[in-house]
This record gives sequence, structure tokens and C-alpha cells, in this order.
Amino acid sequence: MNFVTYEISGQRQLGAILPDGQNAVSLQMLGVDQEYKDMVDFITNVSEVELLMAERAWHQEHEAAIPLDRVTLLAPITRPIHDIICVGINYRSHQEEARDMFQAATSKKDEQHIYFGKRANRITGHGEAIVCPSCDEEMDYEAELAVIIGKECRDIKPEEAEEYIFGYSVFNDVSARAIQRKHVQWLRGKSLDGYSVMGPSIVHKSQIAFPPQLDISCHVNGELRQQSNTRMLIADISTIISELSQGMTLEPGDIIATGTPSGVGMGFTPPKYIKAGDEVVCTIEGVGTLRNVVK
Repeated sequence: MNFVTYEISGQRQLGAILPDGQNAVSLQMLGVDQEYKDMVDFITNVSEVELLMAERAWHQEHEAAIPLDRVTLLAPITRPIHDIICVGINYRSHQEEARDMFQAATSKKDEQHIYFGKRANRITGHGEAIVCPSCDEEMDYEAELAVIIGKECRDIKPEEAEEYIFGYSVFNDVSARAIQRKHVQWLRGKSLDGYSVMGPSIVHKSQIAFPPQLDISCHVNGELRQQSNTRMLIADISTIISELSQGMTLEPGDIIATGTPSGVGMGFTPPKYIKAGDEVVCTIEGVGTLRNVVK
């Protein structure tokens, strides 16, 4: 199932994109009786029985289906419960292209994985504009697979990781490279308002074979910039979740952005940073396409 948050007639709803990819339906129309205040509340409290019943209903025809062009899709999680957890330099191809800019980070051994926080007071959704502030002179894109935690976990083994996943989404880790370089560490350069972009949906883990081996790409104004597969992750998803959980509790609704392949703007000579008017399209096989225009 592809879970979404959307607005229609000024009302915010939780629902799902139907298998036809053209229509949405509310959770209530899928037989979910309980009202959830937002997607994090749903992820935290939905029962396995509710999910199973909803999935059965999802495959049926729905008279109450709403064409997607009649709704406004928001980020499936509009406000994260904590800072987004990001994995840095997690594709070898990106490790190579980032070597000159982030020498200390790229010289790490593969077993010493890089984690950093990305602050987001609100996540930008599919179709929304990404607003570039005047302080950012080098705005960059990063297509990534996001993992959404489904159950609280701490000190788990890698082989247990899938049990604690709710689903997956497409994430664009928009980055201010000049700011990132200036401050050495990455928090501020990653955390400008609107620079966390995710959507259009959260695909439940039951729809994706584990571990995910999915094609990932990014186009800017129709030009293919990034192309890889999530099997190329240096730290795989099981390793990431297990390692993060050692001594640190992960909670339902936590978002982990698993890293980006080569082809980001800073990797070109000269760099190909994005600017107002540019369209950025991030696609992950089986998860979705996230499309945004820079403003």
C-alpha cells in the first residue's frame, strides 16, 4: 500500500494511492475505523489486523476514490518527530566524487559509517516548490531511499531490522554546499527550511522485497544526473538500523535517509547546482517519483 497525506476542500486526510496510480482513497474508505491525527500517529498505533483489512480493501474498486488531480499531496509525514537521520557518503561512487570537498569524511574506512542530523520544521511534499533562500549560493540535490521506522527498537541485531521497518519513501536531501563547507560539519547546510523533501507516499514494507535492491535516479530539467541501485549501499539497511539502535532508541515515524549515489551537482566540473526554475525529479523503483520545482 502507498500511504499518503493529502488535502481536499481545505481538509487534511490520511489515505492511500490506489493500485491504478491515478486515484486516492481515505483510510476510512479502506475500513480503518479509528481516527489518527497524522501519519506518525497512524504508524505508531495501527494494528496488524487493521493493516491487513485495509490492504484487502485497497485492491477493490472504490466508488469513493478521488482522482489525484483533485487533491493536494503533502509530504506523507509533514513534521518529523525528531531530526531526520541521514547516512553520509554511503555509495562508493559518491564517495569518489565528494573526495575533494569532504576529504575527512571520504577517507573513512567502510565500517566507520557517517551519521548526521537534518533538522526539518516541515517536510516539503511532492509537487511543492523548494524555496531557495538568499543565503544559499550552491543549492544541490540528493536522491535517496528513506526508511520509515514502524516500531520502537533499541539494541537490535541486523537480522532483526526488517521487523522494525514500516515502509519506504523517496527523499531529496537538498543541501547548501557553500554553507556545508563553511561549517565543516553538515547540520546547518542540510537544514535550511524546506530542504527536506519526501513523497509522494510511504510504501508499506510488504510491497518491497528485503533487502531492497531498487533502481534510483534523479533528473534535473530532464537531464539524467544520478543513476544507481540501492544494492550499492556501503552500509545496508540492516546494518544502519542495527548500528543506530545501539544505545539509541528509534521510534515509530523516525525517518532515515540512507545516502545518495554519484551525480550530485557538486560532482560535475564545473558544478551543476540547481537554481530557481529548475525541475528536480527523483525516482526509486517500486517506491515512487518525487517531483519538485525550485523557486
